[in-house]
Amino acid sequence: MATNFGPIQAPEASEYAPYYGQYISMVSGNDVLRALEEQRPATAALFERLSDQQADYRYAPEKWSVKEVLGHIIDTERIMSYRALRIARHDKKPLAGFEQDDYVRAAQFGQRKLAGLVEEFTAVRHATLLLFQNLGPEAWMRLGIANEKEVSVRALAYIIAGHELHHRKILQEKYLMRAARA
Repeated sequence: MATNFGPIQAPEASEYAPYYGQYISMVSGNDVLRALEEQRPATAALFERLSDQQADYRYAPEKWSVKEVLGHIIDTERIMSYRALRIARHDKKPLAGFEQDDYVRAAQFGQRKLAGLVEEFTAVRHATLLLFQNLGPEAWMRLGIANEKEVSVRALAYIIAGHELHHRKILQEKYLMRAARA
């Protein structure tokens, strides 16, 4: 799913803070829009096979539940997409960071139905794709400041895709096999 001017290549290391390299490196291929589109049904399917009780599972007392992990993925995608929108539109104001643990605590994802969270994830991803699909080539390369670090729009797209893959891997390794038995 390339843009009308071709696929969006991975960002250069100068376009993002080193911390985000772990996420960007998880995205294979050279078309982040295709990666984002292909992730939507794969990630939804991962969660849809769990009951609400199974989605309350934590592999350790201080760790997030399955529902909280999905909520965190949703919140992070919204924030990164918002950053991409602001930067793509030439907004030069620095964007603040966010404390993920505070967001998860405040959201109370554990009180929600898993099906509702999956639906929300799908809707947020759809909105993210629409945003990115309609950016021009110059917008993808724009740089802005987020969380006191310079970042490009294309780096934010790769961060969204890689962040989801990172958490999907953790879910598969530490949660889902155990949660299915719960």
